[in-house]
Amino acid sequence: MKRPILIHPDPRLKKVCDAVPDLSDELRVLADDMLETMYDAPGIGLAAPQIGVLQRLIVLDCAKPDQGDEPRPLVMFNPQIIASSDERNVYEEGCLSIPEQYAEVERPKVVDVAWMDVNGNLQTETFDGLWATCVQHEIDHLDGKLFIDYLKPLKRQMITRKMVKLKKERAREQF
Repeated sequence: MKRPILIHPDPRLKKVCDAVPDLSDELRVLADDMLETMYDAPGIGLAAPQIGVLQRLIVLDCAKPDQGDEPRPLVMFNPQIIASSDERNVYEEGCLSIPEQYAEVERPKVVDVAWMDVNGNLQTETFDGLWATCVQHEIDHLDGKLFIDYLKPLKRQMITRKMVKLKKERAREQF
């Protein structure tokens, strides 16, 4: 089931999320809903707080079907970056909670991430390139941090004003 995505500014997007104590069928359904929502948006990552659920859960899929990649959906409960490279990468990032706004963000080029999968098994993997950027971006959401928090204050305020305007326009359209 598709879920509505929160648009910045929303106080839930700035909250630190709670760890998932144990997996339940409800959480597995939530993960499936998040994947459906992400693919439909379309996006390459989605964090639970973006749909108003303050739990440490992210989904991502940075595969490029147009380049012959098979879809590779990942569901991560309680993801943690356990190591990161000194080498940095700059990507133009966007966010489903900040539609149509993009900015260059510098992050570690390579990260090692540990998480619990949908079966409750501990997984670890090394990510680089777009996957590394995406997983860091989504984990930031779990800590109440948005990609615009990496920007200079003036640019961040400008984007926030655009989002306030967008939310007002969407609210008017509903009436």
